[in-house]
Amino acid sequence: MPQTLDAAAVRSWCALALEALGREREEIDAINVFPVADGDTGTNLYLTVESAAQAVEAVFAAHETSASVPAPADAVRAMAHGALIGARGNSGTILAQLLRGMAEVLADGEPRGAAPGEARGEGKGAGDPGDGGRRLVLALRRADELAREAVAHPVEGTILSVASAAADAAGTAARADGAHGAGTAEAVRAAYAGARTALDATTGQLDVLGRAGVVDAGGRGLLTVLGALVRCLTGDAPAPFPAGHRRRENPAGADSAAEACDAEGGPAFEVIYLLEADDAAVARLRARLDGLGNSLVIVGGDGLWNVHVHVDDAGAAVEAGVEAGRPYRIRITHFVAAAEESRVQRAVVAVVPGEGLAGLCAEAGATTVLARPGEPPASGELVEAIRRAHAREVVLMPNDEALRHTAAAAAEQARTEGVRVALIPTRAAVQGIAALAVHQPDRRFDEDVVAMTSAAGATRYAELAVAERQSWTMAGICQAGDVLGLIDGDVAVIGSDLAATAETVLSRMLSAGGELVTLVLGEDVPETLAARLESYVREGHLAVDTVVYRGGRQSAPLLVGVE
Repeated sequence: MPQTLDAAAVRSWCALALEALGREREEIDAINVFPVADGDTGTNLYLTVESAAQAVEAVFAAHETSASVPAPADAVRAMAHGALIGARGNSGTILAQLLRGMAEVLADGEPRGAAPGEARGEGKGAGDPGDGGRRLVLALRRADELAREAVAHPVEGTILSVASAAADAAGTAARADGAHGAGTAEAVRAAYAGARTALDATTGQLDVLGRAGVVDAGGRGLLTVLGALVRCLTGDAPAPFPAGHRRRENPAGADSAAEACDAEGGPAFEVIYLLEADDAAVARLRARLDGLGNSLVIVGGDGLWNVHVHVDDAGAAVEAGVEAGRPYRIRITHFVAAAEESRVQRAVVAVVPGEGLAGLCAEAGATTVLARPGEPPASGELVEAIRRAHAREVVLMPNDEALRHTAAAAAEQARTEGVRVALIPTRAAVQGIAALAVHQPDRRFDEDVVAMTSAAGATRYAELAVAERQSWTMAGICQAGDVLGLIDGDVAVIGSDLAATAETVLSRMLSAGGELVTLVLGEDVPETLAARLESYVREGHLAVDTVVYRGGRQSAPLLVGVE
């Protein structure tokens, strides 16, 4: 495993953190009671890390043509910048500043204001095993400093306490290891252990957490991000923090910590925007916004800032930004959902792999999001699609197993905006087609969701793809150029001819029975293939119908569904 955060390690850290937050998002949302019990901290942290991960991927994509590897500084700066521009909510904004602090050290070698050579460990000898550990300690310390500077009124028992404890524990480990200092693995393990202990203590530090019987949600999310860093640098996944919150202090019947808390009152709006302004203007803005509301966090630097505040007068908060510089990407969230008389009652939002299916689904009344080959949609795109649907109730279908966490985060974000969202975990476009075929917007929402889920679950799915390289599969070893038949996500058939392999796939799928075969042809697949496969099904299975659609540009030349 890497002993320092090189570019590949930064990329891995972002991916692992995003995966972990996807798994734990609902748990973190459920314990969110401070500063506002709006149940979205896990979602906000997921969206923030998603933006960071996308920025790092963009750096790697820019180097693909030259077959070079990004410099570590470029990767870590991209991570920090991506988090800054995509930060959501109070905790997401603080996390962005924590990553910025780490980037200052990991990219530049030492934090601003550090003594010359402090971060480099001069005098210790090149390649000293403690160099990586010292850099990580300094990075965590700088992260802690910047985060506390960004918060107008720091409160203990929050993500800030957990970040401080992580930095302190890593520093203690470095000192305990004597002259050589702790290595990166020892330092990151110590940071995680310290953060975990501090997180457990947050329940007793804030009355609102104690009444709900929970730990701080933002701190819980930071622990998840640090756990991903441990796994990235050591290869070992730390023991997970116990799931669930302490329900013994919750009122009977409360389903979440937010429901267990009495209403604390407070400002009606959350205002977030990016701001281009100089340092002097931002200093004045801090004073102005501090007088307008609370939960003020301003992060960033070098002319670009992310501003977060809770206020009753959202207009005044935006006007203050205009006076300071150029605000943009302005998001205003009402903590109490407003009436939405202009909305339609129900809509379906579906991710589709090609323009052909996008047209088909749109004709059936769905709002679509196009997943281009190699470019899966981000959760922000799904949220925007839900908003475009402009409905009180939305059925969301990701149509891809890999988009499960992304879709879940989008659904949760939409729920905070007052939309009732049901996520049907469709794993392929043909399952989405089957679900859309039974959609009836005039029946009760729950009944409609059950019927659509049942139709999707009763549809087996397959796709044919072309192997890019030699690889071991469930069906044996394939060579570059082989045709692969994947059934329910696993390679089941390896062949050399598209039509013959498709017939074998259909034979296996129909051996368990079926009433309808759906074929979705890619842009360059001839109509003769569809005719041959229709004939094959008709000759061997007289009672089975076949329907053919043109999918347009999609990653697979052929998609197959059997209902």
